[in-house]
Amino acid sequence: MRKTTKSPGEKIVKDIKRATRKHYLSEEKIRIVLDGLRGEDNETLSAIGPRTMVEC
Repeated sequence: MRKTTKSPGEKIVKDIKRATRKHYLSEEKIRIVLDGLRGEDNETLSAIGPRTMVEC
């Protein structure tokens, strides 16, 4: 395995992104998945962002 050394700036940015990430409760996660299965396009799904959307 190769280990890559990251600059201190990259580590700081990663830590900030991790700390400010939206944390969803279990109920919210289930609701988001069910809304997606129903094909509803609501503000919750658009708020998550395109990177987390699953394309079929």
